[in-house]
Amino acid sequence: MASINLHHLRLFRAVARDGTLTGAARALNISQSAVSTQIKSLEASLGHAMFERSGRNLLLTEAGRIALEHAEAIFKTADDLKATLQTVSRQRQVLRLGALATLSRNFQIAFINPLVGRDDVEVVLRSGTQPDLLRALEAMAIDVVLTNLVPARDAVSPYLVHKLSEQPVSIIGVSDPRLAEQPMEQLIESHALVLPTMESALRASFDAFLAQKGLVPRIAAEADDMAMLRLLVRARAGLAVIPPIVVRDELESGLLTEYARLDGITESFFAVTLQRRFPNPLVGETLANFKDGK
Repeated sequence: MASINLHHLRLFRAVARDGTLTGAARALNISQSAVSTQIKSLEASLGHAMFERSGRNLLLTEAGRIALEHAEAIFKTADDLKATLQTVSRQRQVLRLGALATLSRNFQIAFINPLVGRDDVEVVLRSGTQPDLLRALEAMAIDVVLTNLVPARDAVSPYLVHKLSEQPVSIIGVSDPRLAEQPMEQLIESHALVLPTMESALRASFDAFLAQKGLVPRIAAEADDMAMLRLLVRARAGLAVIPPIVVRDELESGLLTEYARLDGITESFFAVTLQRRFPNPLVGETLANFKDGK
């Protein structure tokens, strides 16, 4: 038996309810011949006649009555599904966010801040490596990836890269009035430093900065995680080379101090999405509302 065509089933239900081809065709705004042809196709598919003639009217056969019961159940289920999904959509939307595991937590919070506290929105946060997150994005398991690494792109790359922010980078340490009086070069050469690891774009920029200035640092620790850099500078392991947004709360409280801004060095943050036919509306809303991580 061939697969049941729901379009044929819908026409069959219309004829069964009206009792005539003419009335069903008028209600459906199609020709009577088209209705007749589709009913014959359904009967051929099911292997049974659905109607028998009684004058100008069409009466359901026993097989037709059974088919109508099932048709009504099928379309009621479809209507229930549509109503349920519409209700869920109105009540609660979900934004599935992937973020590079080493990315600043403060930056992540700044990105989702417009959605925090909304009763109609749930935010699902996932962290991981860039390759894993991009695979999840392509599989539509997440809606957007936050990163400070631009994914490799070519003519067939599926990614849309949105530059969200370009943050300054500074030398930051535990508050000490004596350090505030020292020039940037002395801070770098006379104090232990906490740096991003060699693989990061920020470290590459800082190393180029050092070479240009002829400075030789004393490295106390390296970390590929902004959260760990934050903890290390708080623990007095050394002066950290990080974007101020990473330690925004500590700077505001006075626990840490920004001693020098490193001109020409910035940390860029990006949101990566896919071109989708039915995009999550929360993605566009969040991108539009984001104000440079502030």
